[in-house]
Amino acid sequence: MTIQIEQIAQFLDHRDWRYDLQAEKNRIITAVNSDIVEQFVIVIAVQEEGEYLSLFAPQLLYLKDHHYKGVAFQTMLAMAWEVKLLRWEYNPSDGEVRSSTGIAVEDGRVTEKQFNRLLSGLIQLTEEGMTRLKQVLATGEDPGRVGVEAQLLAALQEMLPEELLGQLGAQLQQLSDPDA
Repeated sequence: MTIQIEQIAQFLDHRDWRYDLQAEKNRIITAVNSDIVEQFVIVIAVQEEGEYLSLFAPQLLYLKDHHYKGVAFQTMLAMAWEVKLLRWEYNPSDGEVRSSTGIAVEDGRVTEKQFNRLLSGLIQLTEEGMTRLKQVLATGEDPGRVGVEAQLLAALQEMLPEELLGQLGAQLQQLSDPDA
């Protein structure tokens, strides 16, 4: 089975999403409001005769001659390692950076749930990545991704009383350094 661009338009209709269907080019152009990404345009394209669905956010950044281009590349590679759903792409001819995701349809079909996961993932992960990349381009240093440990610690700090946090910290220290 293959996918048709009209099927994707129906998925967007179910979300009451505004878009520009360009059936002759097998693509849909849409956008989302974002406090992080200026002009957050999304292109949804059916490729390879309906056997591949591609979603991408073009023109997020231009890095051709940026002073911190190398650190930005390292950060994009790190993000690609940390998050499997989203790719970061660079066009060397003009320096454009974009994010993308996609799914091979081949002999299956794309469900509405799969499409919504791709679309939501593209939006959320692009915003997270752009926040990080903007810091890199401003400072030349990758702030890194907030790890699970940091998220857990922040949640515990909100929920537990100060005294209990101190006891928990002491126990964790003993576990990590049994000779102390």
